[in-house]
Amino acid sequence: MRVVIAGASGFLGTHLTEHLRVHGHEVTALVRREPASAQESRWDPPTGRIDTAVVGQADAVVNLAGASIAGNPHARRWAEEVRESRVATTALLADTIASADRPPAFIAGNGIGWYGDHGNAPVTEDSESLGDSFLTRVTREWAAATDTAREAGARVCILRTAPVMDRTSPPLKQLRLLFKAGLGARLGSGDQYFPMISLRDWIGAVSYLLESRDVSGAFNLCCPTTPTNAEFTRALAKAVGRKAFLAAPAPVLKVAAGDLASELLGSVNARPAALERAGYDFEDEDVREVLASALA
Repeated sequence: MRVVIAGASGFLGTHLTEHLRVHGHEVTALVRREPASAQESRWDPPTGRIDTAVVGQADAVVNLAGASIAGNPHARRWAEEVRESRVATTALLADTIASADRPPAFIAGNGIGWYGDHGNAPVTEDSESLGDSFLTRVTREWAAATDTAREAGARVCILRTAPVMDRTSPPLKQLRLLFKAGLGARLGSGDQYFPMISLRDWIGAVSYLLESRDVSGAFNLCCPTTPTNAEFTRALAKAVGRKAFLAAPAPVLKVAAGDLASELLGSVNARPAALERAGYDFEDEDVREVLASALA
């Protein structure tokens, strides 16, 4: 397949690009600097610059572009950058796909935060989006930005991605160091459900959706059995050979984390129902297997 990837230089984009090329696919990375090779194409989302021919000749376009949510959650500039870097890039790609003679598939990044706090209730792709937290609002706009591609007849898959666990990437990179130092702590009560997915399952699932030409819609990218935060805390402490007796009080987190507090204290008991219906087999089904894969 000919695949165009936005955000190819990021953590997930780098791993996905390498995986696709190893498996014989032709990957073109969209970059904002001058292209260094024929495997790159320049684009500039703020000005709407993009090579329509590159997109039009692709079999699929993957958007993983977006500013890191690591930053100052109390700053308006941070919030604007997080939102704009996701919504504007998705809208430009969707419009470009829609204008193609043969619209390629659109594999559009998104987040599990779309659901908002659902408490203990199991959450599938049929569940509604609740609440008005910052990232929930962003993910709604992010998803809506794909509409022009879908209306033009493109196959659209929206990736509602949970935190991807790998020892070299956030959040696990930082958490592993804290836990190894004996500073591991549950967040609030720890009863909130905390969805996650291993890097190898994230790559496997996205590749599966790319190559499965008859599936579309929203997909939860998370392991089949979602742990609570307390279960994750115990599992990570055990994996690094330490104890975790500490707790970060919810009131303190609400002040310190600002707009991101709901992501730490909200509960999303997610299930990857659509992926399982589509036939994807997970390598890592629960928190123990996810961490074992991530820390190997």
